[in-house]
Amino acid sequence: MPTQAKAAVIDEITERFQNSSAAVLTEYRGLTVAQLTQLRRSLGEGSSYAVVKNTLTKRAADSVGFSDLAPLLTGPTAIAFIEGDPVNAAKAIRDFAKANPLLVVKGGVVEGRTVDAAEVTRLADVESREVLLAKLAGAMKGNLTKAAGLFQAPLSQVARLAAALQEKKAADAPAAEAPAAETAAADTTPDTTDSPAADAASDD
Repeated sequence: MPTQAKAAVIDEITERFQNSSAAVLTEYRGLTVAQLTQLRRSLGEGSSYAVVKNTLTKRAADSVGFSDLAPLLTGPTAIAFIEGDPVNAAKAIRDFAKANPLLVVKGGVVEGRTVDAAEVTRLADVESREVLLAKLAGAMKGNLTKAAGLFQAPLSQVARLAAALQEKKAADAPAAEAPAAETAAADTTPDTTDSPAADAASDD
C-alpha cells in the first residue's frame, strides 16, 4: 500500500477512535462475508464493523493514547466502532458470538479507557443507559439538577451510581422493618394499667 494511502487509512481509524463511545476488537477468522454483514447490521445505526490492518491500527491507537491495545492487534482483526450507547452494541456482539463461536472478542476501548474481553462481556450485562437513568431519576426524587447532569455522564458512572443506590435501598430496608416489628410487639403487650386494680382487689 502506498505511503499516502496508508496515511489516509491511519487518519480514518484515528477519527473513528475519537468519535466512538466504544471500540470492540474481534478476531473473525472463519466467518463468512454474510455473517460479518449480519454482525455489522446488528450494531445499530451509526456504528460500523471493519476489517483492519494491525500495523496501521496500532499507529492510529498510539496517536490517541490507546497504546495498550497493541497486544490485541495480532491475527485477523476487525473492529466494531460504536456510536451511541455502547451497552446495546456489546449485547449484540455477545449474542452474535454465542451463535457464531468463531467470533472472538479480544477487548477494546470503552469511554476512553482500554478494557479486556471480560469487561466487554460485563458491559453487555449492564442495563441500557435509558433504564439506568430512569432508575436514578426515580431514586433522586425530584432532584432535577443532578438527574439532568447524569444524561451527559459516562455510562460507567451511571452504572456505578445505580448499583450504589440499589445497595443503599437494600441496606435501608431492614432498618425500616425493625421499628415496625417493635410497634407490632408493643401492640401485643398486655395493658399494665389493669395490674393496680387487680392488686387493689387482692388487698380487699
